[in-house]
Amino acid sequence: MKPSNSKSTSSRGPKGRENPNKKIKKKTSILIQEKVDYVDYKDANLLARFVSDRSKIRARRVSGNDVQQQRDIAQAIKLSREMALLPYAKRVTTQRTGRPDRGERGERGPRRDEAAADAVEEIDDVDAEDIGTVDAEDMS
Repeated sequence: MKPSNSKSTSSRGPKGRENPNKKIKKKTSILIQEKVDYVDYKDANLLARFVSDRSKIRARRVSGNDVQQQRDIAQAIKLSREMALLPYAKRVTTQRTGRPDRGERGERGPRRDEAAADAVEEIDDVDAEDIGTVDAEDMS
């Protein structure tokens, strides 16, 4: 057996970059700040603060909730969605920029081959000549 390495790997970051004096400030919950005792599913304004811009429920580490508060918030959001007070998902539109020019195709329609385009023009020319007036001699 190989001898075990006696170095402790308690820190996961690069060596020498941690600040041992830095205090980690725990995020406080909105429920504690506003002294909310009961999370009501009908309070859409409060619940919307725990939802991201794409209508995902924010994690505990982001919102600062404890375990029981997070459960209550999640249940209230789900019930509020069921009652159509909150959306399940919001439509996010993005504008496309930097697209190359489409060339001869334009905005719509399939690209026509050169030969097919010439054939269509010839057919149009023949139809225009045949539409002329009919003489009485041609009828006999």
